[in-house]
Amino acid sequence: MTMLCALCATGTLDAAPVLPMPDPAQQLQEEDSVHVSLVTFYPGSEPHNIWGHSEIRVQQGPVDVYFNYGVFDFQAPAFMWRFMLGQTDYLCQPVPRAYAMLGMENRRMVEQELNLPQDKAIMVRDFLWNNAQPENRTYRYKFLSDNCSTRPRDIIEMAAGEGLRYPAMSDSTVTYRDILAHYCRNYAWERFGIDLVLGWDVDTVLDQRATMFIPMLLMDAVAGATITTDSTTTRLVKATTVPIDKSTEGNVRPPTPWYLSPMTVAVLVLALTLMVTWRDWRRHDVARWFDTILFSAGGLAGCLLFFLIFFSTHEATSPNINIAWLNPVLLLLAILPWFKKTRNAARWLHALNALVVALLMLAWPWQPQVGNFAFFPLMTALVTRSLANVLLGGQTTRGPTSTKG
Repeated sequence: MTMLCALCATGTLDAAPVLPMPDPAQQLQEEDSVHVSLVTFYPGSEPHNIWGHSEIRVQQGPVDVYFNYGVFDFQAPAFMWRFMLGQTDYLCQPVPRAYAMLGMENRRMVEQELNLPQDKAIMVRDFLWNNAQPENRTYRYKFLSDNCSTRPRDIIEMAAGEGLRYPAMSDSTVTYRDILAHYCRNYAWERFGIDLVLGWDVDTVLDQRATMFIPMLLMDAVAGATITTDSTTTRLVKATTVPIDKSTEGNVRPPTPWYLSPMTVAVLVLALTLMVTWRDWRRHDVARWFDTILFSAGGLAGCLLFFLIFFSTHEATSPNINIAWLNPVLLLLAILPWFKKTRNAARWLHALNALVVALLMLAWPWQPQVGNFAFFPLMTALVTRSLANVLLGGQTTRGPTSTKG
């Protein structure tokens, strides 16, 4: 859920002063000096900024404003509940240059001034100021298709018109998951979470416009774009400046150490599961305490997936094949074996769970969703414990014995 909230989220409503619309008389006086630029901030080191950020800068005489579509009001009523449901409203907020760069000092910043005629630049200016008014500034945020990067893309396309052409894609088979994985390459747990909660819709091949949900990819596309009008072709970008010249990789953290990675944790869980199962086999009994811990963890994760799939409107969380091995039914497998009257029902549920998860692992290469490698040791652990309950669950739990002399 942290990763869902983090995508292009850049600040709260109170992070910068809300600017009033400039005096129209001043605008008319400065009509011949409107400059529009796409501003790109490279990834930061925190979960909420590893994707980078885009803004649109409008300069006109003394007015120098950055329009930020990545602002949200954390104090809005029921914000967290609405976020869980996928009903997150973001805002367009104009901020002065000093606030636009606040907290960005260690992140590379690139400004691309757009080669727009004055009537088009004025159109962008008026559209942005109108869009930033209290009655217009709110929009329903979608982390893949309607965010702080796609909004500037749409505005640029509106201004450039039908003559806009982007350069050819270097990879025509890229998917959302590929792109997300690239920017999570140092963050193994974030990638694990993305692979867990996002379903097979993020594994479809993208066209070029769709890739621009990431600010740096929008910047690259704009850098090579052209505009053709009346048989005349010009470059979309007039000039490029780098106000903050930092690493082109962004200000990223070092990679997650292997011993703290999801795969290491998953292998340890599997190893512990095999040890407990071997002990159970020798004792002809089931360690219900271990199953309660294992299946409770899986069941709680399954409740989150169930909610995202069937109740949330977040993008790409449904359909999700992971619900086949992480689902709320696992909570029953954590509880039912403790009661004598429900142990037979628990054994049947365990048999069904082992069959479903085993078939899923066997069929994984032929289903449409890409999985995280750490899933497979965890699925094997669930199958192992379910089989142990099927084979040994009918045994009577052994306790201390006494003899009478």
